[in-house]
Amino acid sequence: MSPKAGDASAASNVAGLDVKVEVIVIPVSDVDRAKRFYQGLGWRLDQTPSGIVQFTPHGSACSVQFGAQLTSATPGSATAYLVVSDIEAARDALASAGVDVGGVFHVTPDGPADGPDPERRSYVSRATFRDPDGNTWLMQEITNRLPGRVEGDLTSYGSASELASALRRAAAAHGEHEKRTGERDDNWPDWYATYMVSEQSGATPPE
Repeated sequence: MSPKAGDASAASNVAGLDVKVEVIVIPVSDVDRAKRFYQGLGWRLDQTPSGIVQFTPHGSACSVQFGAQLTSATPGSATAYLVVSDIEAARDALASAGVDVGGVFHVTPDGPADGPDPERRSYVSRATFRDPDGNTWLMQEITNRLPGRVEGDLTSYGSASELASALRRAAAAHGEHEKRTGERDDNWPDWYATYMVSEQSGATPPE
């Protein structure tokens, strides 16, 4: 007998099951054209079975696939998010590579506004670009996760550049910490580590 939707016992059975999003499929009309586009982004071309083209963005645990027989969705109908730690740097890098990427904007109660969020709050600053079919990629700047989004004991960084950005943010925050205390903190490695874990897990950062 299959468990019913909303059944508490069924939910309990799967709550601790590790399930990772590995690949998303996007619909394209011209596989070769799409392949050239994603190669131009610098994404890694993975080894796959015949008929499947797969790319993995630098620092990502999830890949993107497309092919002539992979989906019946209308080409250009996909929308997906790309998380970056510096929206302006990411936007400039894409533009330098010849990608037609929109300007940076941030979300306000009154709608989108030009430029990054003045306070550089996570989830607020964005920029978009599209592949040749019109599939939309929305880049979102995230440096501090909402509580529960990432488990504290699973804190990790997908690339050396992502780790370096986190270290720079920790260094800046630690500098403010030393200003508040009025003394040098020789235990800065532990402070950095706690701060960097709190960013990813959404926990309260050290003061």
